[in-house]
Amino acid sequence: MAQLIKVTAVLIGTAAAGILAWRKIESDRIRNDLWTEAERVSAEQDAAAPRV
Repeated sequence: MAQLIKVTAVLIGTAAAGILAWRKIESDRIRNDLWTEAERVSAEQDAAAPRV
């Protein structure tokens, strides 16, 4: 019975760590995508702005 509890705790801990790591990776990817889009829009606006 004690081994079942230990195995269950390890599985829950591993699953939680995996989910947290996945969320961090996805958050970083989305943030990078947003920065890339913002830089592209900024470059387009700079190119379209009249030169004085």
